[in-house]
Formats: sequence, C-alpha cells, structure tokens
Amino acid sequence: MGFPVQLPGRTRGASSNMRAALALLLLLLLLAAAPALHRGKSYVREKVCQEYRMLGKENFRTLTIIANSRKYSNGTFDEIAHLVREIVSLAETCCADGADPSCYDAGSTALSVKSCSADSPFPAHPGTAECCRHEGLERKLCLAALRHPPPPLPRYLQPSDKELCQAFREDPREFADRFLYEYASSYSQAPLPVLLGSTRTFLSMVSTCCISSAPTACFLKEKLERKTLSLLTLTSNRICSRFSAYGKDKVSFSYLASLAQKVPSASFEDLLPLAKDAAEVASQCCDSLAEDCMQKKLLEHTAKVCAALSARDGRFADCCQGKDLMENHFCILAMLPAPAPKLPEASEPTNKELCGKEGALHATRFLFELARRQPSIPDAVLAKLYDSSGKLRAGCCSTKDPSSCLDSKRKRMKAELLPFLGKASQLCGQYNNLPFLEFKKRLRENLKQAEPQASPAQLEQLLEQRASFASTCCLPEAPPLLCASKVSSELGEACDKESCLLA
Repeated sequence: MGFPVQLPGRTRGASSNMRAALALLLLLLLLAAAPALHRGKSYVREKVCQEYRMLGKENFRTLTIIANSRKYSNGTFDEIAHLVREIVSLAETCCADGADPSCYDAGSTALSVKSCSADSPFPAHPGTAECCRHEGLERKLCLAALRHPPPPLPRYLQPSDKELCQAFREDPREFADRFLYEYASSYSQAPLPVLLGSTRTFLSMVSTCCISSAPTACFLKEKLERKTLSLLTLTSNRICSRFSAYGKDKVSFSYLASLAQKVPSASFEDLLPLAKDAAEVASQCCDSLAEDCMQKKLLEHTAKVCAALSARDGRFADCCQGKDLMENHFCILAMLPAPAPKLPEASEPTNKELCGKEGALHATRFLFELARRQPSIPDAVLAKLYDSSGKLRAGCCSTKDPSSCLDSKRKRMKAELLPFLGKASQLCGQYNNLPFLEFKKRLRENLKQAEPQASPAQLEQLLEQRASFASTCCLPEAPPLLCASKVSSELGEACDKESCLLA
C-alpha cells in the first residue's frame, strides 16, 4: 500500500497544489458534518468534485482528516474516522462520472440525519441538539458551524524514532491517520497552511528514515531541516489560541503587558507599537490560507522587536543574535519576567480621563504601569483586569454622576484586589525563581502561616490547588481560557460576589 499524504512537494511547482489543498480545507471546514452553502447545491457539489478529482482520493482523505481533527479537537480517533469515511464516500460516489446531480445533496442530508441520531458515531458536541431542532439547509449550516474549543495545551507527544518506525512498519496507513488526527487536534489553532506543511514534512521524514540504511542519521538530518517549521507550528498555535480567546484588542494588551514585564525599562510609547503589530500579525494570519502569511509576518515582527529592544536589554540581545528569526521569536516568547524594578508608584488616571475620548488608552497605560512594576502578575490576572476596566468605564461613564460611581468602585477594588494581586504576584514570583520542590516547600510554609486553623488535609488541598495554578498559569505560554477559569476560581475566595473588579 502506498504511503498517503503526497502533497504538496518541497519544490516550488507544488504551490498550486498547496493553494488547491488549502481551498479544499476551507471548504471541508464548512462541509463537515453536513455540507451546504447559501450559494447553492450545485456549487458545493461542483467545487468538491473538482478538488476531489484534482487531488485524488488519498489526498482528499488526508485533508479531510486534518480539517475535522482540527474542527473537532476533542473528538476521539474513532469518531473522526467515522466522519472522514462518510465524507470521502460521499465525494467518491457523487463525483463519479454519470452520478445523479442530486446525489450530493441527498447524501449530505443523510449525513445531517445521522449526526442528529441518538447513536451518532460522529464527534459529540453540546450544540448538536440545538442544531437538530432545525430542518434542511438551516440544520446543515448550524451543524457545519460547530467547533470544539481548542485544547488548553497540545497533547501530542512525539514517540521515539524506534517507536515511530515500529508503528509505521506495522501499518503505514493507520500510523499516518493516527498521527494526522493527534497532531491536528493538538495544534488545532495553528493556521491551516502551517499545519498542513508540518504534518506533510513529518510524515515524509518518517517514511524516508524508517526505510533508510542509517535511520538515526536520517532522523537527525530531517529534524534539523524541519526545526523552523516545528517551532512555527508551536508558536503560531499559541499565538492563535490567544487571539481566538482574547480578540485583537485584548491580544494587543496581553502582548504589551508581557513585554512590559520582560523589559520594564521600556516606556509605554516604546512598546505599544510592537504590541499592536503583534496583534495585527494574529489578525491577518491566524485564519489566512496564504501559504507563508504567518511565517513572513512573524519574522517581520521579530525583526522589529529585536531592532527596538536588543540595545535596551541584554536578554533580548541574546535572543536576537541567532540567524534563525523563528528561533529568536521563540526565545523571546519563552523569556521569563525581569526582576521588579524600582519605580515610583504609578499615578492612576483621573475620572475625567477614564470617561474621556481616550479613556481606553488611559486605562491601558495604567495597567501597563502596573504590569511593569509587578512583573510576576500572570497574564490571566492582567487580562481579567483589562476586561473589568472596560466594564467599569462602561458602567460608570454613562451614569448621571460618573465620578461618584468611579470613586465608589475604586474604593472597593482597592480593598479587595490589592491583597489578591499581591498573592498572585508572590506565587508566580516564587514559582518562576525557585526549583519546583523548593517552591512547594515555601508555599506550604506560607499557607501554614496564612491559614493557621486549617487541618493538614485542608492545607494539602490548598497546596495542590495553588501549585496547579502556578504550574499552569505563571508561565509565558499559559493557556488563556483555562487560566481565566482558574483565576475566577481563586478570586471567588478573595472577593465579595459582585463588588470585585475581576468578578
């Protein structure tokens, strides 16, 4: 049996195949679990059949695995396999010469019925029941729009070279299918061109090296060749996961705060353009089907960061001295916060400034100043502060007496939030600066002093809860949605229900 995934090749001549593959992937995302578009039944069938004939059954099948593993990232392998078989079978049957023109629409309708059955073999989704209340095209479009939230962290762990080759030799097709499913579901937020290129080169590496007379040397050479692409996949998945969770404005703030914590000597005016540029990269490239959008824009952004900050901070200079800009960018992303600088207390914006035309900018500047003075406050806490500052302005600035409203809110915020921010900063500061066992020892001592009435079992529960928070949310690559939930949980113990800024 031939090894699947032959597209696209490493030569420039493959670019047209890549564009076709990406166009098909986008279509498959719309067609999965019941194909239909408002442009009409014949358009859908003709488009799918055109791509099916051009790519061939195996490449069509490969792309369907990637598209649906990415779309239903919490689905099991068997569930994805069921869906893929149905979609490929539908295309194979209805794109054959002489097939009835109504074949595709009838088949997609049958798929939507199967999706709504109690014993559906397709990936489970909590929104399916709501979609199934509709009929016809409306049901199909509703089902097609469903998508699982991304996994908090990539689950894929690459086996050893020996294990890879053993699985490959046992069943090349099964090996490829499982890899595509595991990798695409783990890195479901990486842009489609990046994901397609990364999976293709990995499978090419395995199929080449596992039949090589010197597999160890072959794997070493191939891994070095695809190192930049591997880093691009990991990095773009993080960037786009944050963009998906935060949106453009909040991503800009998150990046601004991160830079402020890593290089606190830089000013707001120095860093804001870089933050906006990073958000623009995510906005332009996370959903783009352009082959080199993410790589090109990210490398351009990295060059700007290095030009702006290398002379200001030795750690940035170290990260930026490499010839591979992707490695440089990854180094900057992984950089821990700098030690807290000695700066005067930040002045809060006035009520007039907060409710003025540039109120959002004044609020962002203040949060920037907070971040650079307390570099260990985690991103998830700062992101909550950003959300809540917007709610505060929206809630008070439209009232008859904005100043009284803001003064009242600020007073409660200071009483409740300052202790919480101090604890979060201390927790993450210790986690980032101490070996893990020493961190847990220090944390246990702190909890004993803070909770003298707690039983040993309660202390142990608190210890594990705080350690889990730190190991997940104090890192630069912390998953935004999971950590937002953890912050809310921790905050529930520190704030009154509706008076807290972060509630």
